[in-house]
Amino acid sequence: MTSAENLRAFKRDGRIVIVGASLAGLRAAEVLRDEGFTGSLTMIGDESAEPYDRPPLSKQVLTGWVPADETTLPRRRDIDAEWLLGVAADGLDLATNHVRLADGREIPFDRVLISTGVRARPWFVESEAALDGVFVVRTREHAAGLQRALAAGPSRVLVIGAGFTGSEIASVCRERGLPVTVAELAPGPLVGALGAMIGDVAADMQRAHGVDLRCGVRVTGLEGDAQGRLRRAHFDDGSAIDVDVAVVALGGIRNTEWLRDSGLAAGVWGIACDTGCRAMTLDGLITDDVFAAGDVARCPNPMYEYRLISLEHWANAVEQAEVAAHNMVSPQADRWPHLTLPLFWSIQFGVNIKSVGVPTFADEVAVTQGSVAERRFVAAYGYRGRVTAAVSFDNAKWLDHYRRLIETAAPFPPPCPTPDQPAGMKPVPVDFPGPTLLAQGATVVVTGNDPGERRVTAAQQHR
Repeated sequence: MTSAENLRAFKRDGRIVIVGASLAGLRAAEVLRDEGFTGSLTMIGDESAEPYDRPPLSKQVLTGWVPADETTLPRRRDIDAEWLLGVAADGLDLATNHVRLADGREIPFDRVLISTGVRARPWFVESEAALDGVFVVRTREHAAGLQRALAAGPSRVLVIGAGFTGSEIASVCRERGLPVTVAELAPGPLVGALGAMIGDVAADMQRAHGVDLRCGVRVTGLEGDAQGRLRRAHFDDGSAIDVDVAVVALGGIRNTEWLRDSGLAAGVWGIACDTGCRAMTLDGLITDDVFAAGDVARCPNPMYEYRLISLEHWANAVEQAEVAAHNMVSPQADRWPHLTLPLFWSIQFGVNIKSVGVPTFADEVAVTQGSVAERRFVAAYGYRGRVTAAVSFDNAKWLDHYRRLIETAAPFPPPCPTPDQPAGMKPVPVDFPGPTLLAQGATVVVTGNDPGERRVTAAQQHR
């Protein structure tokens, strides 16, 4: 059979398995059917619920506007899939093309898409994490539990971590009239994602809304009473506060442990892929039948020196899923690269924050429009004299302009297209606190001498 005939046969009778019943997984399934795939489609998910929307969990659900169980993602079409929910994937065998489930079942595939996403990073002391009143926010159940705790009117809430999720939760607490303390090891909120200048703006915004913001401090312990209820939190500066609720917002852990023996280049950083969302092996070779999309995928971006970037953004998950699904059922000549610029948004303390590009890929930042004092402005990011990202506070209508500047490698600082350019605009160092992911040590060991014998195996991690 010719390659075209093989592809037609695969689209008619092939077997595709999607591991991760997530936003990316569902969108990929819909695109596969739109592209004419009529074969077997299996959706595997470790949660019992069908795919649901996660951004509302730290926003509308916590305010009580939307019940947690009403966040199910709408269906664009029937995907005619076999759903295997409530059971996690436990292994991937590329020699026999099987996904192994935690209950022992093995699911065969011709091609597989991995969209297992991330899970919330738990509090580091297991006994303290188990206290009544200690929460993370990642799943429906997490959000529903925290919403009930906030509705009960705690005397004080502690939010550990002032990234986007932690800052949104602090905003919800103040909206509900609850006293809230935010503890952040970095010099300010959002510093790890947007740099020190924006961190200062975010800090002022939080304090203006009554948040007890404590930066440069670490929470060293959570203390409970005899009934196992949270009562007190201790800090590394020797201070302590009484709290009834603590929300651990320390980022996520990518769900890649189940791929440990698969031979894929997967680890704490995600799954290395090409721009077509095809997964990479430990040897650095591109696979033909394994794809990844969403939070767990780590793809090279040509606009950022082909660096491998993983993004926990809603729009990124959708766009990668569409590219991956198209490429799974298309000939080589018709495959798409994932080249869309990342987009992100957050609503905090009544302010709409949006970004385009990758702000962490920058060495300078400048306010190019509006007023920081009024919290209505746009800041552009630059790297070695070209525009790489932009962030807006209540001024998102100009982000398309900055997207075009990024895509065309426009010089930094860019000219302002409107008369609201701040007087004396001057770039300043972006000043990130450090890499968001510290070095993990060696990831592989290379053996063999001749080219045909050279092999790579995963290195044992030393702790």
